[in-house]
Amino acid sequence: MKKKKAYDYAKFGYIFSIPFVIAWLIFQLYPILYTFLVGFTDLKGAGVTDFNILWSTPFKNFADVLGNKTFRTSFTNTLIIWGCNFVPQILLALLITAWFTDRRSTIKGQGLYKILFYLPNIITQATIAMLFAQLFMYPKGVINDLLIQLGIFKDGPVEMLRNKTIARSVIIFIQTWMWYGYTSIVLISGVLGISPELFEAAEVDGANQVQTFFKVTIPSIKTVLLFTLVTSLIGGLNMFDIPKLFLDGGPDGSTMTTSLYIYNNACQGTYQYAKASAASMIMFVVITALSALMFYMLRDKDEVALRKLIREQEREYRRKQKMLNSK
Repeated sequence: MKKKKAYDYAKFGYIFSIPFVIAWLIFQLYPILYTFLVGFTDLKGAGVTDFNILWSTPFKNFADVLGNKTFRTSFTNTLIIWGCNFVPQILLALLITAWFTDRRSTIKGQGLYKILFYLPNIITQATIAMLFAQLFMYPKGVINDLLIQLGIFKDGPVEMLRNKTIARSVIIFIQTWMWYGYTSIVLISGVLGISPELFEAAEVDGANQVQTFFKVTIPSIKTVLLFTLVTSLIGGLNMFDIPKLFLDGGPDGSTMTTSLYIYNNACQGTYQYAKASAASMIMFVVITALSALMFYMLRDKDEVALRKLIREQEREYRRKQKMLNSK
């Protein structure tokens, strides 16, 4: 009887991935490479397609951007807004995760809570920007009316968004409110994937809820936590919609982010495409470096040590084999 030939199904995986690869090459890799190239040219002006590469001073645009006061301000604003919204966001998400995944307590209506927490992330950022603009409207806005009724604003309405600290704080609150639900869902999913035996062993050893969370849960979701940190870093340093649509970078540049700076250079005024591209590549390098740092800091040290030991054993084995063969 003739044996059936084994059929290779692996090729279908490559075939199905072709559309994604083509789309990625056209819509992601090509724009990145083109942006990188434009950063070394003198391209500017709407509708202009001709440009010259700055062979004599190739890093001129990068130097101009780094020396630009507005860029430095926007970069500082971006770091402050991201840092101030991510820290409470991750702390709140960890608190919710500990609350929802605690084996010793039962919470009714968990599904409803999860929907409510995640709901702000579903609403478009343009809608949220318009909502908060209406809330803080001057002179007739909900916040002003409420504070007047409470007797806090005794001299009438106040144009709060002219204050830099208040304007920046509102954007920080919006970003935290929008993303804490998403972060919570991701962390909860990671915790649900942990083997129940680990928690049972911790209970048998007499660990309380706090000890179990920090000694068992957190180390077990280190990979998920790393994913959350990196995606938050990328999203936070590319923040655009809320600062643009809510206050357009004001007042006095206090909510200007690097993405908004790049947009203003590329799409407004003199259309400085080369400088906008240089700023984009600077942010690309910054995000890559910070992401690599996070990967390094949250690496599994035990796994790294094990891999190192295996490599050493392989080298020793090859050395011994070489000595035997030489004899």
